[in-house]
Amino acid sequence: MNNNDQQTYAPLPTIPVHVGIIMDGNGRWARARALPRLAGHRAGVENLRRVLRAAVELGVPIVTLYAFSTENWRRPKKEVRGLLNLLREALKNEVDELHKNGVQLRHIGSLDPLSEDLKEQIHAAVELTKNNDQLIANIAFNYGGRQEIVNAVQQIVKAGYAPEEINEDLISEHFYTASLPDLDLIIRTSGEMRVSNFLIWQGAYAEYYIAPVFWPDFDKNEFYKALLEYSQRDRRFGGLHSE
Repeated sequence: MNNNDQQTYAPLPTIPVHVGIIMDGNGRWARARALPRLAGHRAGVENLRRVLRAAVELGVPIVTLYAFSTENWRRPKKEVRGLLNLLREALKNEVDELHKNGVQLRHIGSLDPLSEDLKEQIHAAVELTKNNDQLIANIAFNYGGRQEIVNAVQQIVKAGYAPEEINEDLISEHFYTASLPDLDLIIRTSGEMRVSNFLIWQGAYAEYYIAPVFWPDFDKNEFYKALLEYSQRDRRFGGLHSE
């Protein structure tokens, strides 16, 4: 067990309700150890358990994890196949334990390009855990923020809404995250400073935190650092606080 898992953390004055995490740096983590890229992705998948446990222990009720973007299909076919196989393995080996720990799994993104057996695994995981309430964990797999907005607009047009009926609430109701609050905090690992098409509507007023470590090394201590900085931010949502 990592020593950070046993560390005592001071209570935070403010905890974000919804945290998004752009899990970046698996390939560079592997390269630094002279390992193949897929070994980095495997280490990243194994880290999910630790981070989800940390979210519960630190009091975060909702996390959204950016696992695979709509643009990631452009990667080499061998790497994509490996990522899909890792998803299969994770669904087979991790879901029961997550269920026991009260984690409610949700998928956001399109399932269309996935094989039927993988779709069935995802549906089964979502169905099994749907009543859990310790933590909501959204797995963004084959997700893209722009495509989500396009899909929402298409649904609204098909439903026959008049232009004057369309507002922010209506558009939000047609997102994958319709039942959830917008993001409060977005964490990106590996030191990179990009949004990468991640929840671009829901993150409009989110605070950003750039973690200097690669995703496989992002542990409870790093998570706490992000939450601590968030608690010290002055969120004004475009307005001003009275003196």
